[in-house]
Amino acid sequence: MKLFDKKTIRDLMKQGKLKDAKDISTLLKEQFADIIEEMLEAELDEELGYTKYDYKNKETSNSRNGKRKKTVMSEYGELDIDVPRDRDSEFEPVVVKKNQTDISGIEDQILGMYAKGMTVRDIQDHIENIYGFEASPALISRITDKILPLVGEWQNRPLESIYCHVIMDAVHYKVRQEGRIINKAAYVAIGTNLDGMKEVLGIWVGENESSKYWLKVITELKNRGVEDILIASIDGLAGFSDAIKAVFPETEVQRCIIHQIRNSTKYLSYKDRKSFCSDLKNVYQASTESEALQQLDLLEDKWRDRYLIAVKSWRNNWEEISAFFKYPPEIRKMIYTTNAIESYNRQLRKVTKSKSVFPTDESLMKMLYLATMDIQKKWTQRYRGWSMILAQLSIHFEDRLQGYDY
Repeated sequence: MKLFDKKTIRDLMKQGKLKDAKDISTLLKEQFADIIEEMLEAELDEELGYTKYDYKNKETSNSRNGKRKKTVMSEYGELDIDVPRDRDSEFEPVVVKKNQTDISGIEDQILGMYAKGMTVRDIQDHIENIYGFEASPALISRITDKILPLVGEWQNRPLESIYCHVIMDAVHYKVRQEGRIINKAAYVAIGTNLDGMKEVLGIWVGENESSKYWLKVITELKNRGVEDILIASIDGLAGFSDAIKAVFPETEVQRCIIHQIRNSTKYLSYKDRKSFCSDLKNVYQASTESEALQQLDLLEDKWRDRYLIAVKSWRNNWEEISAFFKYPPEIRKMIYTTNAIESYNRQLRKVTKSKSVFPTDESLMKMLYLATMDIQKKWTQRYRGWSMILAQLSIHFEDRLQGYDY
């Protein structure tokens, strides 16, 4: 193994063998291959108990049995190395394990790029530019498929027995199925535990959003160990609240105010939207429910002739819309919008925007899982003001929090 000291480098430059960064990379590649081979030889020496040609100290019936060629991926691209063998086939190298073809961490890099939403073509170009070899779509797919068992373990992991707040929403994607492109929903639940920490409880890829599928999701949460959810924030999907109550009958259901506002404004003409929303703000920002109902009466008196449907939706859904009025401001802020999941969904869309159509449910799930793991790395802080929120929850839900360590 030759080491490149200053004198050697200068001699190589004088000989014209070292002109640019590419030449340096080639030399380092050769050096790296030499180092790997020397390490393998040293491992075999340790295994046999004697060095090459040192037969007088040989105390084993096993011996060297030539070498075999092996191609591995490295930081310098593909390397051809000679792996020493022993006659009894007992040698188990550690530096480059049997069947190991990657010693560069390139698999982690491919998974990282996939998690960031890079296309297969972008990943191929990056690998070829940096490492000098072509990563085929099949190779990239095989590497990303390795996480599917991890996805399964994560999706079926036991959950905590109680969550103070769970937000549920769905993000929609196009997936190829049986030769057709269909719309599918990724059902997502984010929970906040008794420590004020949030986590994605699971992702379920299914048909277009329906209360029937949500019932399946909620039932699975219970089967994974969830005994109680104090408050659930949801959108306005018909039957959603009934699905929650069927599994967790004591859960308080809060309809997302942002979703409700969006549902109302779709009936408005553009010229009236600003004025209507200003009046509507007096309803959901009221200090008490009685004040909110008074403001709703004023809203209806003013706008019923033009936008009765928009106002009626607030009347019809008032029981779920108004749930937050019974709580102090700190809890209200946490539950009356789905800001946490909206932010999460935006980050998912940012990652998946390069994929107009996913070839399979599994390919969609892989990307959502990797993106989720990336997003959750930043969720290291408990909810702001959590001590006060938990103290207030312990009063409102005293009977349901008894026996829990918090």
